[in-house]
Amino acid sequence: MKILVTNDDGVRSDGLWALVRELEKIGQVTVVAPDGERSAIGTAVTLFQPLHAVEAESPVAAVKAYAIDGSPSDCVILALGNLIKDKVDIIVSGINPNLNVGEDVYISGTVGAALQGYFRGLPALAVSAPPGSQRGLESAAILAAMLAVRIAGSTSEKVFINLNVPDMPLSDVAGVKITRLARSSHINTVEEGNDGHRQQYHLVRSRLTNTGENTDIQAIEQGYVSITALYTSLLDKPPQRLLHRLCHELNHELEKNRKSA
Repeated sequence: MKILVTNDDGVRSDGLWALVRELEKIGQVTVVAPDGERSAIGTAVTLFQPLHAVEAESPVAAVKAYAIDGSPSDCVILALGNLIKDKVDIIVSGINPNLNVGEDVYISGTVGAALQGYFRGLPALAVSAPPGSQRGLESAAILAAMLAVRIAGSTSEKVFINLNVPDMPLSDVAGVKITRLARSSHINTVEEGNDGHRQQYHLVRSRLTNTGENTDIQAIEQGYVSITALYTSLLDKPPQRLLHRLCHELNHELEKNRKSA
């Protein structure tokens, strides 16, 4: 299995390499990621200036990595169009060091990168964990590998999954839930200031709680892993039987993990 890994936090992100170390156990991984921070850039694509690809230092010996001076979407387009000559089986984006829930998916570079693979008919997985959570990163990496094995080449359905993991080790996770995006997930405010030369503004987002039944936010708050199917057309909505199978199999793996802990 050939896996393309990217993110929106840059090629040196700890979350990216935590993900790579798990995925490298199940397939051949190539990393194509931005050369620096590109968070909250959504689906932006560079059209009016050239892009540059530089081979980057890889802390995993068997994994080749490239740094791109563009957006996460640019990385995927360039990887699939030029840098990776062989067929890619799945694209995995992350691990984002902040949850991508509710309306976050519309501005997330992590999700935006995965979307480019989905547009090209590839199974796509966006992976996120709570900020500052080492155990969340570790859990997210393991679960991402479990999901990647199950959705890469194993179904004819178009699959695009947004995976969010709570701040806890796998042995403490309550389970895996199929969720929907929270419709009202954030409060957006503007803070005004002055840098001594001119007026300036900071956009501030704070996440809501108690956002309704079966939402991604509720699942995380209750200690569950959230799996949300994303799609661009109702015709491409993955069947519930597939989601339920994935959920059942992941819950089975979690139970095995708890017994062996």
